[in-house]
Amino acid sequence: MNSIKQSDALARVKPSPTLAVTQKARELKAAGKDVISLGAGEPDFDTPDYVKDAAIAAIRNGETKYTAVDGIPELKDAIIAKFQRDNGLDYSRDQISVGPGGKAVIYNALVATLNSGDEVIIPAPYWVSYPDMVLLAGGEPVIVDASLENGFRLTPDTLEKAITPKTKWLIFNSPSNPTGAGYSHEDIKQLTDVILRHPQMMIMSDDMYEHIVYDGFQFATPAQVEPKLYDRTLTVNGASKAYAMTGWRIGYAGGPHDLIKAMAKVMSQSTSNACSISQWAAATALNGDHGFLKERNTAFKERRDMVVEMLNAAEGISCATPQGAFYVYPSCKGVIGKKTPSGVLIESDAEFAAQLLIAEGVAVVFGAAFGSSPFFRISYAAAIDQLRDACERIQRFCGTLR
Repeated sequence: MNSIKQSDALARVKPSPTLAVTQKARELKAAGKDVISLGAGEPDFDTPDYVKDAAIAAIRNGETKYTAVDGIPELKDAIIAKFQRDNGLDYSRDQISVGPGGKAVIYNALVATLNSGDEVIIPAPYWVSYPDMVLLAGGEPVIVDASLENGFRLTPDTLEKAITPKTKWLIFNSPSNPTGAGYSHEDIKQLTDVILRHPQMMIMSDDMYEHIVYDGFQFATPAQVEPKLYDRTLTVNGASKAYAMTGWRIGYAGGPHDLIKAMAKVMSQSTSNACSISQWAAATALNGDHGFLKERNTAFKERRDMVVEMLNAAEGISCATPQGAFYVYPSCKGVIGKKTPSGVLIESDAEFAAQLLIAEGVAVVFGAAFGSSPFFRISYAAAIDQLRDACERIQRFCGTLR
């Protein structure tokens, strides 16, 4: 049988490296290997009970039919209240889009707006899916360096130099996946001042980790910082991280009416609505008691502090302390050029991650997947004893390199 030739658009992209690492770890575990997987960006906490109860009630109430393409009114109202409560942003229902996950919301916006040759500025390190979604939508990702020296934050000078007449979007993410770096109000204002000078471009703000912050960090989002960009900003968020609802697949966004309408048009010919039951659960989550977030952030901070300390004690590893999310993004520059006891040369962060998995059964994601080397990402959304064991294994592995 002849193999099916994939489309040119699909040939431009690669599978998600984070999902690939997670799947590899699952396969090794299934084969009986002792593997600690720190690749997935998924809270290990459970969805709050009051959210589960709302989903069960929705099923019993028969809320199991098709809904409006871009969200039920009750969820849109909860999202409107959330944006007003947390961000001081006012939207109406026709400015809200609900999709099957934050990834789908971002993809819908890109498909709805990009033409061939349109450019999207993406600071690196970046979430692995941003560039490939741009490519699938027919645009051109423009990768700019948000270096370790600048705290993994994009500077206004770097942004200015990357903008051209073809620039359509800046994708902005704070706190960041993979680095956990957060942008202050002043950091954002410096960037929005640049964008104001370029009326052809918009900003897509991925706020998925808004509620997972530490050490008194004050979250802010671009449309809140610079109201003049309200009509040029898509503010994206979701239920996945804060409410530990990754599998429920609910993302949402607030933005200009015409953009939201165009995104609904994309959904009408692709996914249609997000799961009806998940929508009712998400509405309850957004409207409910958020007291559990403080307790969970305290646990995340404890894990972060331990992981940062233990990684910095590993030979050749240097790890900065993030302001939010549940990732660290340590440098492995100090081990590049060394060899394993079996003689394998560590020439890249990809090779470091591969040999770490072989030698010690620790699955991490190599930095090149996020557009910045030589680094690797660890998700500390795992039990603290498991994290301690993993860090001890990393220390042991690094200690064997010569």
